[in-house]
Amino acid sequence: MIDISVSNLVKEFEVGSKILNGLTFQVDSGERVGLLGPNGCGKTTLLRILTRAIDYDEGEVVTAPGKRMGLISQIPVYPAGYTVEDVLETAFAPLHAMEEEMTKLAEEMGKGDDPARMARYDQLASAFQMGGGYETQINKNKVCSGLSISQAMREQLFDQLSGGEKTRVNLGRLILEDTDILLLDEPTNHLDLRATEWLEEYLEKFKGTVLTVSHDRYFLDKVVQRVIEIQEGRAEFYSGNYSFYAVEKERRYEEKLKQYEKEQAKIQQLEKAAEQLRTWAYSGMDKTFKRAQSMEKRIERMRTTDRPKRERKMEVRFGEREFRGDEVLTIKNLSKSFGDRMLFSEVNLEVEGGERIALLGDNGTGKSTLLKILMGEEEPDGGKLRLGPTVKIGYLPQIIHFEHPERSLVDTMLYELDCTAQTARNRLAAFKFRGEDVFKPVSALSGGEQSRLRLCMLMDAKINLLILDEPTNHLDIQSREWIEEAVEEYEGNLLFVSHDRYFIDRFATRIWMLEDGHITDFKGTYQEYQAARQRQRQLAASPTKAVKEEPKKEKPKRPGGTKNLEKEVAAAERAVGKAEERMYELTQQIEEASSDYLKLQELYEQKEALEEEILKLYGTWESLSAELEEARG
Repeated sequence: MIDISVSNLVKEFEVGSKILNGLTFQVDSGERVGLLGPNGCGKTTLLRILTRAIDYDEGEVVTAPGKRMGLISQIPVYPAGYTVEDVLETAFAPLHAMEEEMTKLAEEMGKGDDPARMARYDQLASAFQMGGGYETQINKNKVCSGLSISQAMREQLFDQLSGGEKTRVNLGRLILEDTDILLLDEPTNHLDLRATEWLEEYLEKFKGTVLTVSHDRYFLDKVVQRVIEIQEGRAEFYSGNYSFYAVEKERRYEEKLKQYEKEQAKIQQLEKAAEQLRTWAYSGMDKTFKRAQSMEKRIERMRTTDRPKRERKMEVRFGEREFRGDEVLTIKNLSKSFGDRMLFSEVNLEVEGGERIALLGDNGTGKSTLLKILMGEEEPDGGKLRLGPTVKIGYLPQIIHFEHPERSLVDTMLYELDCTAQTARNRLAAFKFRGEDVFKPVSALSGGEQSRLRLCMLMDAKINLLILDEPTNHLDIQSREWIEEAVEEYEGNLLFVSHDRYFIDRFATRIWMLEDGHITDFKGTYQEYQAARQRQRQLAASPTKAVKEEPKKEKPKRPGGTKNLEKEVAAAERAVGKAEERMYELTQQIEEASSDYLKLQELYEQKEALEEEILKLYGTWESLSAELEEARG
């Protein structure tokens, strides 16, 4: 079944400049499709057309009837005074409406039998249960936990949240609505690593259709099965994830280039032959004149093939300063808090020459604050920092600020770098700022373009410690690759904050994980760090294995010895068995009370409490069993 069908779609915002020009594709039910293309190619415009937020000029757009569609980048306007909790609750509006009608019907049925009312109640009760009406709170808590929407945040007014926080809440609301077709526009832009991984796991289990715009290459590899690339308003198709797309795109380019060069060689050969025929025709051989004309027409038909295009790489390289000595940075007993909130304390770290460090952690843990302290923009509450005597820092902040945003790009370069106009133009051109673009005011640039301009200015500095705060944020894949090429060639020390796992994986040789006010220092790559974390989780989840692998320690003997321990294990088994019996009886009662809404609500609360009790009983039984095994062993 086709969920989305787009045929010959045309959209232009300025006369004569078509952003979409005959775009045609379809997405089948249950597919996960990545929508790629450089910034400005029309990806977000397409998503807005699909949700009917804007109209199109020509073509046809059809979505499957009866399917619910949600777009992550669209943040609806809610009534004044709505909290985050109120916004999340709007996801359950149909269920709340059913609940109200069921309550009213239950009251009316208490006054006398009415077959029509009972039939309607049974119908609603079944739909309510099937729609997850009894699990709304559990589901909401799971989603909030996964997307780092804390209880304190749930009590805040929605209007007072940042753009990123609103995006997260809106994502949570759409997930709770159980949408059939999810349109995601840069869903990971405002998510930290933990929330991104949670979203990936959710989408893996999601049974609906996903069409996502993303520049997060790890996310695309994990989520999508097919890629649609928008090029010059039309669609190119790739039947695989991002990694497949990257390899296949290069292969197609090389193939087209070979074909083009082959055609050009043939054209040269034909031109030479046509020229010879014309020479003969001028010598009196009339028949050859017609043959020459025929050959020239053939040449013109062949000239319609354009040379395949590939974006030129930016000519980027950091100006490096020679580094002397081993000491780059020493941090001793560093601490920082805002009011009652402690960001980090007792941080002790040393950085040596040549290291490439990724500073990771959830949003709000204090990563950017730590970088600002290193740069002298923030004062620590306690502790000391010492830079090596020959260290010179180059810093690309997360939020780019220019002292004079009213100045043009070329004037900004002239004033801040004290260079000639030609040098400024050359450097801007190397960073894809060409022609009239260099006379735009800096304030007219997008966030990604401002990052590119700041990077352009940074390239001239002689540095040996490069500090980057979310360097790939808001950049398209091509721009990310440009920055990565520059960092790849840079041989000095690197310290960066990023949620871009592709970037982290490529450059980090050491990981600083900031969580719970402390930094875990791991010397190794991101993949090695992930593997170490996974081993820790496995050990924590398997107490028996953990006991075996740790060095044996003398434990105080339990009163009664092994026999008493055997009795405790048997008692724990009996307790689990009885609880499972109660769960079976409760399940039976729930089935029998399917038409009694009030009774059902009470039974589901009992079931939730019993599930928690069973988990605890199992934990006790496993712990005692492990202890008994060790005592016998």
